[in-house]
Amino acid sequence: MARENIRATILGFAAAFVVFAVLFYFAGVDELINRLTMVGPAFLAGLFVITILWLVTWGSSLKTVLGVLGVDISVLRSFLVFTGAMFSNNITPFGQAGGEPVTALLISRSADTEYETGLAAIASVDTLNFVPSITIALIGAGYYATEVTLGRNLEIALVAVVGLAIGVPTAVYIAWERRYELERKLIDALTPIIQTGARYIPRVSVPSTDGVERRINGFFRAIERVGRNPRGLAIALGLSGLGWLFQMVGLWVAFHAIGAPIAFSIALFVVPIGAIAGVTPLPGGAGGIEWTLAILVSAASGAVSFDVATAGVVLFRGFIYWVPTILGGIVLGLESARGWRA
Repeated sequence: MARENIRATILGFAAAFVVFAVLFYFAGVDELINRLTMVGPAFLAGLFVITILWLVTWGSSLKTVLGVLGVDISVLRSFLVFTGAMFSNNITPFGQAGGEPVTALLISRSADTEYETGLAAIASVDTLNFVPSITIALIGAGYYATEVTLGRNLEIALVAVVGLAIGVPTAVYIAWERRYELERKLIDALTPIIQTGARYIPRVSVPSTDGVERRINGFFRAIERVGRNPRGLAIALGLSGLGWLFQMVGLWVAFHAIGAPIAFSIALFVVPIGAIAGVTPLPGGAGGIEWTLAILVSAASGAVSFDVATAGVVLFRGFIYWVPTILGGIVLGLESARGWRA
């Protein structure tokens, strides 16, 4: 299983390399280098601080959800755990969907809790992060539309955001209303798969049917506890929204750093839309997000060409992608080497 995951990661990064090569070919390597080398140390320090603030706010959102589930964790530990989560998401295909199982294991070990509780916590945080992102995107796009006429690319992006704003909450509501039926179907479907897979894993005993059912029940009960706590939901949503704002400020600062400022309203709606491109077979959406952001920024701002937009996006993503990847890799490395406790 581990060998297959490594193979998938290698193939994912190879695909990302190709996507970046095509992007740099169309944008022009010389223009990219010229723009990036003009960035001053103050801007670099500012982008690093903004990235850390984003990680702290989303880590605090995770802390809030874990608190609802009865798991006490410090702000520092939640920050470290969340960077580990970002590392998992950034090196696996399909973004959060690929990294959540590893993240849940990290949470369960570092917070000394059940695996299903950790999985419920990170799944809840990922779901909650969607709400403010789409809300802010709609506000930003609406404000921007009052100033200029939207081009075709932006109209398509706006339609996609509106569709997600309607479709995803509807799907979540339906799943919530039918959660007991969904739980039973998952138990019936996953039990034989888990028991069969356990037979081929060394030093792992085959779980009983009751054991599998208990763990899946634990996951759904944890989700219910989060969903039935309005105060915790409100705090987590507020922290999530603040984290999104830090990312948007980061994109806005990145374009000032390369000498091509953009309106903040553009950052408001292109950052959440670009994040949608993270749900691809590329590790952490690397390459796909850069393409999406560069196209949207150049389409939204008549004063910024595609090659300049690419430089600004590469600078922004250089911090948003690599800072949590490096820090999270260190966290997971330490956890794997000796383990740590709060």
